[in-house]
Amino acid sequence: MTAPDVTGTPTESSRVPSRKRPSGKRPSGKRRLHPAWIVAAVAFLALVGAAGFRAAPGVLMVPLQQEFGWSTTVLSLAVSINLVLFGLTAPFAAALMERFGIRKVTALALCLIGLGSALTVLVNQSWQILLTWGVLIGLGTGSMALVFAATIANTWFAKSRGLVIGILTAGSAAGQLVFLPFIAALAQNPGWRGASLLIAAGALAVVPLVLRWLRNSPADVGVLPYGAQEPEVQNADAGTSPEAAGKPDASPQAAANTDSPNAAVRALQVLKRAAKVRTFWALAAGFAICGATTNGLIGTHFIPSAHDHGMPETTAAGLLAVVGIFDIVGTIASGWLTDRFNPKVLLAVYYQFRGIGLLVLPLLLGSSVEPSMIIFVVVYGLDWVATVPPTAAICRSVFGADGSVVFGWVFAAHQLGAAAAALAAGFIRDATGHYNYAWLGAAAMCTVAAVISATIRKDAAKKEPVAVA
Repeated sequence: MTAPDVTGTPTESSRVPSRKRPSGKRPSGKRRLHPAWIVAAVAFLALVGAAGFRAAPGVLMVPLQQEFGWSTTVLSLAVSINLVLFGLTAPFAAALMERFGIRKVTALALCLIGLGSALTVLVNQSWQILLTWGVLIGLGTGSMALVFAATIANTWFAKSRGLVIGILTAGSAAGQLVFLPFIAALAQNPGWRGASLLIAAGALAVVPLVLRWLRNSPADVGVLPYGAQEPEVQNADAGTSPEAAGKPDASPQAAANTDSPNAAVRALQVLKRAAKVRTFWALAAGFAICGATTNGLIGTHFIPSAHDHGMPETTAAGLLAVVGIFDIVGTIASGWLTDRFNPKVLLAVYYQFRGIGLLVLPLLLGSSVEPSMIIFVVVYGLDWVATVPPTAAICRSVFGADGSVVFGWVFAAHQLGAAAAALAAGFIRDATGHYNYAWLGAAAMCTVAAVISATIRKDAAKKEPVAVA
């Protein structure tokens, strides 16, 4: 099933001077790169810069325990606060991007991540790590969540959205790949404080690029979204329901203008509408399990668990870096597949494969890296966030112009699941001395997510239309 397209037509087009009026035709003469691809490239770099902290907790947990004597539960609580704010900030960040522009919100988010990481070097009490890791970085990363990728794709692209979301989502994986080996090395020498400063530098280095090149909408540069045609612009004015035959849904900016100008109110209004649709709850439940089995468990506790089995931290960090490599491949491939096949089928397959991997993980962990562990890392990497493109596609097809903000709420469920899993796994480790029950419980949850995804109604967009305004 091919997900329907959204034109993302800017409402400000009528105010664009005639010499810059958007046109679906290429100018005669030289063939130039569409500005949407420049925006996508800068967005990719922004996601790379924001992803540094994702690699940090698993690597820095053991050094912090050794220096301060904090329990795994305390450090897991800091990660959980981060993940909760990461998730709950996302839908409001999507509405803020619609209200104040993508560029301003993104630059502020990167500054918050840099500030939180830099201040971490000053901590000496457990409540301070809750503030830096949890609150500051949580708010920053939440504003740079995967909803950012969906907003860029929905605003700037009228075709190939699944591929674009896959590429941008892979930016987070690329960030993990870039930062993780260096964080692991710095955590050993000179220490975890150097690793924290590296994360801060990575986030702040991207801010000038964002301020210079990240445009808010195609209207800012006098073009249509990539792949849009002039007749689509005219049809978009005729109706806003994505279910209307032959009528593309309105842009995110249009949705913001027809709703309340207050970003928080808009986010809550969208949630109220989405909560009446069964598909929303199915996506939220599946994505909660997705977060629990990626950021919550593997991202936070894989390195400490491998350390429990005698594996050096740098070796375990290297394995997570390999996950990042194949995450890039898997996410981009998932975006390509989402443009061509039924998204709910893809989700069911992804979740079930992930559950099989978690089921066998306790048997694979050891003091050295065996071929079976390499196979696990490759398969898990391909599946890491492959769920994002099909989930975003379903949000767009069912909720139309509200799709980006709805995806923000679905992503909030992702992070709430991750937070619960991070804290629960830390408690299980302190109570039992190992993580086995955490891995097995997560495998069972993946099977539940596969069943939920497979039963999403194929004709949800027709039977459950949702008004945009």
